[in-house]
Amino acid sequence: MNESSIGDALIFSVYEDLGFAKNVFFTVVILIYSATIIANFSLMFFIYLDSSLHKPMYIFLFSLTLNGLIGSTAVWPKVMHILTTNTPTTLYEGCLIQSFFILLYGVCNYSILTVMAYDRFVSLFHPLHYHTIMNPPKVKQLLIVAHFVPALLILGQTGLTSQLTLCKYTIHKLFCDNLGVSSLSYGSKVQSHLTNLYGVCAITVLVALPVLLILLSYVKIILLILKASGNARKKAFETCSPHIIVFINFSLATPFSVIYNRINRFLPTEAIIFVSINYILVPPLLHPIIYGIKTKEIRQSVSKNKTIKTVFNL
Repeated sequence: MNESSIGDALIFSVYEDLGFAKNVFFTVVILIYSATIIANFSLMFFIYLDSSLHKPMYIFLFSLTLNGLIGSTAVWPKVMHILTTNTPTTLYEGCLIQSFFILLYGVCNYSILTVMAYDRFVSLFHPLHYHTIMNPPKVKQLLIVAHFVPALLILGQTGLTSQLTLCKYTIHKLFCDNLGVSSLSYGSKVQSHLTNLYGVCAITVLVALPVLLILLSYVKIILLILKASGNARKKAFETCSPHIIVFINFSLATPFSVIYNRINRFLPTEAIIFVSINYILVPPLLHPIIYGIKTKEIRQSVSKNKTIKTVFNL
């Protein structure tokens, strides 16, 4: 880390524009964040306790749910602290840490969704060999790749960003992200080019490639479903539809986030809040709800759970 930047305080200018809307915004954030915690922990709880859900599909879903919690917790407790204490500042080191976890959340969503698409592909195209292909060692390997490859590449990106020198101290955002920190910094031409080149390569590997693989797998899956008989088609669609909905939901939020990072200085406060909520607050809330509603095995697990029946006297 560039020693000249250690201990510097950065200011989030967006909070100054909220005015009396701070209380409303705080209420919205705490309600949605609380619902996110409850929904995600509930889903993880059912997957952990119910042995019938100890299958690759649900292990990957557990990982996706955990990633949503990490992304939400990297942002919203800090946002709520700022709103309640009226201190819209953060240390440079804290900003880098937050930007690391936000970027990790985004790219891990795609890597885990890619692994889940592969799982669905194998289950539909190689049903007789599914358990042989998706054996426990293979599942562990896929999870390691889905988490540690993004973490290592993002750590490299954050390390390169940290070597730049701060020249500005005001961020027109609700929280820190890598592009926001980079826009406040400067370095030599070599440093700047290296950081930008690394970022482009990392995004290609971590976002563009997974999206392409997911799309290709689902083109083949959809073609297979269209050729299947009525019952087989219905079963295949029920198996794949939650994943497709979650993928579309997150993919629709990502372009807004990219555009927002490029032009956020020209956006009104309301637009910044909308994009921030749509990217990091809404998806982690919707994902467990979508899987809970659309997945038959999870609904069955909830209905037969003795703890739930005791609490609600069912």
